[in-house]
Amino acid sequence: MQGAVRSFLSHGNVVKTAVLQQIRVANPHMRPAMLSRFSTSASSANIEEHGFESTTIDDILKAKGKSADGSWLWCTTEDSVYDAVQSMTQHNVGALVVVKPAEQNSIAGIITERDYLRKIIVQGRSSKSTKVGDIMTEENKLITVTPDTKVLRAMQLMTDNRIRHIPVIDDKGMKGMVSIGDVVRAVVSEHREELDRLNAYIQGGY
Repeated sequence: MQGAVRSFLSHGNVVKTAVLQQIRVANPHMRPAMLSRFSTSASSANIEEHGFESTTIDDILKAKGKSADGSWLWCTTEDSVYDAVQSMTQHNVGALVVVKPAEQNSIAGIITERDYLRKIIVQGRSSKSTKVGDIMTEENKLITVTPDTKVLRAMQLMTDNRIRHIPVIDDKGMKGMVSIGDVVRAVVSEHREELDRLNAYIQGGY
């Protein structure tokens, strides 16, 4: 998965070139006119407004709906690891935000399936007697993003740091959490939409 993401990040701009090459091969006589039109796209309000890499983390949260935006899944530092893992299993997620008791908007860390495997299973500890606060990734070690962070930037952070979940925080506190799957789907969708726009532009749709 991480290798595929790195490849996507490195070669995302090839998509534009591929479209142009495809049209050129189909009709070589179109190339001068097409390139002339394409070179003026920077001054086109439509193309500029809907360019590559415009999707933000906030767009992902809104697309996921209320279950992700403002009512994210969480546990407290005092909960047992067993209860936290049970919640992850029940909701089919790989991580939970961890907050201090009675402070839901103040993030204390996150707990992931990886924490459970490495710090409970491998070390032979009891998940029922171990508190989430004892094995979570603490706040000062977290990689976070803001709602305004561009999706490709979030993908780069997750890939470089080998993490699969990243909390979203603004000046008011916790906003939600996105996974590498959320980010990849958003990037693929954006590139697909950009291809459609390029095709429409080349064919005179703009």
